[in-house]
Amino acid sequence: MASEFLKQKAQINPLGIGLGLRREMAEETFAHSSEIDWVEIAPENYMDTGGEARQRLEETLERYPLISHGLNLSIGSTDELNFDYLRCLKKLLDEMKSPWWSDHLCFTSVENLYIQDLLPLPFSKEAVKHIVERIKRVQDFMQRPFLLENISFYMYMPGNEMPETEFIREIVEKADCGLLLDVNNVIVNSINHKFDPYEFVKELPLEHVLQIHVAGHKKIGDYIIDTHGAAVIDPVFELLDFVLQKTDVRGIMLERDQNFPDFAEILQELKRLREIAAKNKQFQSPGKVEMRGLQRTNLRGKEPSALTA
Repeated sequence: MASEFLKQKAQINPLGIGLGLRREMAEETFAHSSEIDWVEIAPENYMDTGGEARQRLEETLERYPLISHGLNLSIGSTDELNFDYLRCLKKLLDEMKSPWWSDHLCFTSVENLYIQDLLPLPFSKEAVKHIVERIKRVQDFMQRPFLLENISFYMYMPGNEMPETEFIREIVEKADCGLLLDVNNVIVNSINHKFDPYEFVKELPLEHVLQIHVAGHKKIGDYIIDTHGAAVIDPVFELLDFVLQKTDVRGIMLERDQNFPDFAEILQELKRLREIAAKNKQFQSPGKVEMRGLQRTNLRGKEPSALTA
């Protein structure tokens, strides 16, 4: 059966090079719209909110296409799917006119208690079946292309029956969804768990990659920690280059969540991402970058919904 997701991917115009919206960098982000094509947000910070967060969302919508990258879907949990959360999220995505949305291939809740971390799953046939069924329900409800991100993790869960790459492929292909490939997470895991990141990437369903994340990390003790709080290192840029030689994507995004440097350093990293993308002939067709300032929803003055995440 032909993949509906791949048909959707072919119809999505490229966004280009993006940056995660963070409060600490918001003013600089707004001031450099000529060097940033789009912005990614954590939707939990903006669902049914007012005040400063809503104002920041409105200012962003005036300047950039927005993509949602969530933290609380908990797709791998055995808890029931939280449809109150999904209703709030769907409302926000509709207002933002986001061409796709994403979350993490992990679980973040146990018995409806949110753990505030992204926890790995057992790479098992049972987990594949469970997650695929949940993704299909989510996609039917949200009616918008959905991506799952590979996470960084520091121990393997018990019960593994297959390599992580096979686990990801099984889920993505059987659920017919997209993959948000985080190349920094691949590098972090390859160092901590001692595998070849290039062989890992070659075993992924790269045709399903719609978006890529790039970030920095830090060595703490014996481990490399995915902090999003340091400069991107050359091996991460080099792995990005390798991936872009093998597939086409619609967006590449830089994550920086702490230890914020002078914004000139952020702009230099964005420039390097753009150079790597251009080298690999990415984003050749006109994208939604052209839609800046057009067809934006006026969010000001809307009453918050009764639903909460």
